[in-house]
Amino acid sequence: MKKVVLAYSGGLDTTYCAIYLSKVQQLEVHAVTIQTGGFSEEELQNIEKKARLLGVTSFKVIDVTSAYYESCIKYLIFGNVLKNATYPLSVSAERMVQAITVAQYAADMNADFVAHGSTGAGNDQVRFDMVFQSMIPNIGIITPIRDMRLSRDAEISFLKENGVEMNFEKAQYSINKGLWGTSVGGRETLTSDGYLPESAWPTQITETEPRDITLTFEQGELTGISDITFDSPVEAIQYLQAIAQPYGIGRDIHVGDTIIGIKGRVGFEAAAPIIIIKAHHLLEKHTLTKHQLYWKDQLSTWYGNWLHEGMMLDPTMRNIESFLQDSQKTVSGKVHVTLHPYRFVVKGIESPHDLMNNSFGAYGEMNNSWSGDDVKGFAKIFGNQIGIYNAVNQNKFELTGSKKN
Repeated sequence: MKKVVLAYSGGLDTTYCAIYLSKVQQLEVHAVTIQTGGFSEEELQNIEKKARLLGVTSFKVIDVTSAYYESCIKYLIFGNVLKNATYPLSVSAERMVQAITVAQYAADMNADFVAHGSTGAGNDQVRFDMVFQSMIPNIGIITPIRDMRLSRDAEISFLKENGVEMNFEKAQYSINKGLWGTSVGGRETLTSDGYLPESAWPTQITETEPRDITLTFEQGELTGISDITFDSPVEAIQYLQAIAQPYGIGRDIHVGDTIIGIKGRVGFEAAAPIIIIKAHHLLEKHTLTKHQLYWKDQLSTWYGNWLHEGMMLDPTMRNIESFLQDSQKTVSGKVHVTLHPYRFVVKGIESPHDLMNNSFGAYGEMNNSWSGDDVKGFAKIFGNQIGIYNAVNQNKFELTGSKKN
């Protein structure tokens, strides 16, 4: 029998795929679940149990949580990436790492095919297909749900006919949890005017008293929170998420343009990502020059958009990552934050690289590095070309709407 590697989550779509590929396509099914920091050990055990009951030839969990941080999340922090100034790419970044890992596993297994349960209506189908086409072009791609345009009812009927027992009641909300946040989809996100009710959020509000914390960064990476130093940034992110999400921080609904050209909405809760990005950005504003900040903004926006659209393998991404990494040499210090219900306040920073140094002058009050005559000369030279332009063209600028008495 020919081999197929199935990207398996244990949900309805991938359960259908496991049975269909085995019984209808007569393929040897090797299921693989990619851990990106969202599954507990108990959840992984349940996923494996379900896969074994379906009769798959093999089942494997590949934990790429650390690799997910090193190859992706780290650069999202360095770039302060929030798509449309809102969304920390919680799912889109995760999908790329999952797709790459599945492709590598399929190659190692000498598989004839690779399969995923994406429908034809979302971004994931494009992300998975592009990675597979680039990394394993000689391995065929099978997407039963998309190719047969299956409805949920049709999938359920097929599984019941094949003796599959599972909870077929559709959850009111679709939840996807990973290291860099949790997405929430439901009927409210299918329209433009709805908002998710309190009960829809995976983490309920249990913290109500303000809490002061201090985030420590070393060359752009989170290494400590208050008096705790972590062995890895992954542990720091997980700890911050645990203490901040019960405040309801980082909840929002993202509205964006999908890869396939339609608008879409998705809810998310991402306390740690939002706090880290905002704290990191403030530290950068103190430790980087204005032109470093400018070019980081340009490249980071492009990087985030391109990652969201499934282009993680584009070599341009490696070029930008090199720039982002180099820009973090002086981004070290402490950022003071106060957590409140539904919000947080980034209060200030301490850093040996702080460019807001009073020894050079205090903004709006006094300076220690130049004289009044220096400024006069600078202003004359800096505005010289504008003066020449106005003189040559006899340009007399007037404010729009100004009136003469």
